[in-house]
Amino acid sequence: MKKAYFAGGCFWCITPTFESINGVESVVAGYSGGKGEPTYEQVKAQMTRHRETIEITYDEAKTSYEKLLDIFVRSVDPFDGGGQFIDRGRSYTLAVYYNDQSEKSAAEKAISELEKSSGESVYISVEPFDSFYPAEEYHQDYYKKNPEAFEEEMKKSGRKI
Repeated sequence: MKKAYFAGGCFWCITPTFESINGVESVVAGYSGGKGEPTYEQVKAQMTRHRETIEITYDEAKTSYEKLLDIFVRSVDPFDGGGQFIDRGRSYTLAVYYNDQSEKSAAEKAISELEKSSGESVYISVEPFDSFYPAEEYHQDYYKKNPEAFEEEMKKSGRKI
């Protein structure tokens, strides 16, 4: 099993995108990009350097890192450098946290290709993976535990029309 780490704005909103992919074993909501274990309140209030991030555990015999990366890029607004949809600030900005040189190269290639095809700047940071802190339990599988509130969040955020 391998792990991929993507910061895609609200972790509630991006988790279900990956859970249905063949080969994905689990998706955990959490925090990366800062030092020490933060709380949700600290991250949401921009008190740390962490971003809301998901940890994807996957079987590379069934899916590839490149496929996950492609899904990630198509699931966010890569042209927004200030956050995602209504969620603003660093903790909601986009990042790929790479584990090795091949993941770094794949992320840089995907960003370069998107910039060429769109003619726009892409705001996805590519950073070495350092640490991941799982979010509090009530954030895990939020869309399953709170389907009505999740649906409202998707509409309110602008992710779903």
